[in-house]
Amino acid sequence: MKQKETLLNTMGINFSQSYDEMGDEHIGTSHDTPLREDAFEMDDELKMELIEKHFREIMHVLGLDLTDDSLKGTPKRVAKMYIKEIFSGLDPKNKPVVKLFENKYKYNEMLVEKDITFHSNCEHHFVPIIGKAHVAYISNGTVIGLSKINRIVQYFAKRPQVQERLTMQIGNELKEMLGTDDVAIIIDAHHMCVSSRGIQDVNSATVTSFYSGKFEKDEHSRNEFMKYISMK
Repeated sequence: MKQKETLLNTMGINFSQSYDEMGDEHIGTSHDTPLREDAFEMDDELKMELIEKHFREIMHVLGLDLTDDSLKGTPKRVAKMYIKEIFSGLDPKNKPVVKLFENKYKYNEMLVEKDITFHSNCEHHFVPIIGKAHVAYISNGTVIGLSKINRIVQYFAKRPQVQERLTMQIGNELKEMLGTDDVAIIIDAHHMCVSSRGIQDVNSATVTSFYSGKFEKDEHSRNEFMKYISMK
């Protein structure tokens, strides 16, 4: 036990909060992504440098030969991938800039953008979540470019996530941007923490939803939304 405590301390891990004490609990703590107040004081280059260093240590602990041609560049590649790609949605500077347009066509029915493919990562095990988002809104006088809906989904997906939070973050962001309560989201996703480890169930999927405004109050609107996303 003492040897384990010493090893964890050398890696900067508080033994009192190690896995043995935390166990396998999956605790949801916030509708917002849990971030420290100083999360963005460090620039991207320094973050990548530190991640590269620590991931090199992880590979060393695993017993991998870092002098091998195939492996020696891996820590740097992982660091760049974390900051510039799969966790880029953590940084507010990467938030999509959205321009709204007047609804000149006076289109007052729901608009549905379905089958938006996204890749995220489970915050409990840091393995992929792969799924599709279906989004609907009813204009309150303004409309948004269709590709911006996809970009909003991708922005919130590119961070360590739980699916419930991802669904709510997309829904609340669209409500605020569009100035309408009439927003609906359905996310259908496969979690690699279920299929590649643990129970190893490769067939199950997780579905979450967000309904507000007419979609929450009016069963007809919800049913119409479901009809549209089931169309081929």
